[in-house]
Amino acid sequence: MRISKDYEERRNEILDTAEKLFTKKGYEKCTVNDILREISIAKGTFYYYFKSKQEVLEAIVTRYTDFMMTKVQAVMNQDLQPEQKFMQVFLAMRINNEVGEEVLNEMHQPDNALLHQKTLQEIVEKIAPVLVEIIEEGIDKNVWQCKYPLQYMQIFLASSLTLTDEGIFEMDADAQMNLGALISLLEKMLEVKEDFFMTMFLENWG
Repeated sequence: MRISKDYEERRNEILDTAEKLFTKKGYEKCTVNDILREISIAKGTFYYYFKSKQEVLEAIVTRYTDFMMTKVQAVMNQDLQPEQKFMQVFLAMRINNEVGEEVLNEMHQPDNALLHQKTLQEIVEKIAPVLVEIIEEGIDKNVWQCKYPLQYMQIFLASSLTLTDEGIFEMDADAQMNLGALISLLEKMLEVKEDFFMTMFLENWG
């Protein structure tokens, strides 16, 4: 007897299966046929939900970033001072525990470079405007100054996501120095005194 599933259930089944296969085999080596065989669906069913394997990849990336944005928005809804809000948003971007170490480790494999790259790109595109909102609030409250809020936040995010990515750099003493340098750079971007953020970040990062 054929089992009929609703739209979202079937779509999520395809995404869950594709994510598992992408992380196991690598995005480039995994084919649409591999996905079809794994969940026993027809090719026409797959293409009803997704136009291509690339679209599946983009949907998986969006699930990661949407989850992150849910955590970020929860912070934004709190009554916090701008500096506290900035720190909590940055910390909310750490989703290692929720996504799972195995998935993250596989994402960092050379065969999954595209998945990793697209995830980082979408995080920067979605989170930077949120940080700009916090920066502008801080400017209005005379907490700090910033000449180029969006551009600075894009630079800060791209740098921090790369340098604190344990799949790229091991979190050893040098990596801790990198984090310290990033925070020092942020303080210069916002024209605040030295160590304005340093203690706050380092106490909460570990």
